[in-house]
Amino acid sequence: MLTTKLYTLVLVMQPQRILLGMKKRGFGAGLWNGFGGKVQLGETVEQAAKRELHEESGLTVDTLQKMGQITFEFVGNSELMEVHIFRADNFHGDPTESDEMRPQWFDVDQIPFKEMWPDDIYWFPLLLCKKYFLGYFKFQGQKTILEYTLKEVEKMQEETQERFPDGDIKEISVGKEPPPAL
Repeated sequence: MLTTKLYTLVLVMQPQRILLGMKKRGFGAGLWNGFGGKVQLGETVEQAAKRELHEESGLTVDTLQKMGQITFEFVGNSELMEVHIFRADNFHGDPTESDEMRPQWFDVDQIPFKEMWPDDIYWFPLLLCKKYFLGYFKFQGQKTILEYTLKEVEKMQEETQERFPDGDIKEISVGKEPPPAL
């Protein structure tokens, strides 16, 4: 039986730039990613996102905009990862390296997709265009996407229990085809 664990991911944006962190240890080590992690008992998803951003980058934010939600399944793992994805266009502080992440700014046309999770190339364009989305990716290991679904939605539900709402959906992609060209 599969169980679900809540996670957060925050992408810090400036005009034409995005802040990513090189994961230094643990799950996803050696890959560029946003800042985030597990939701702890007693925290809301947004509180967890703000806490993880601060712990991993030294930055604080007053507000976050929820842009997406993706469920990840890894073959052989009984735990699904439900990741709530936020965008931060305003922040306080200077990005600072932590034990877990080394932050670096990238121009949006220089995002290092070949050094990131393979699913990022599918949904990053939606986030960059400020479009809302819901998705599911099934992985074999950390490099191979076996199948996926990605849908653009009109709005995000607050702390939604609804994974793929019936209305206001635009089909983006479903399949097993190779990722878009870099």
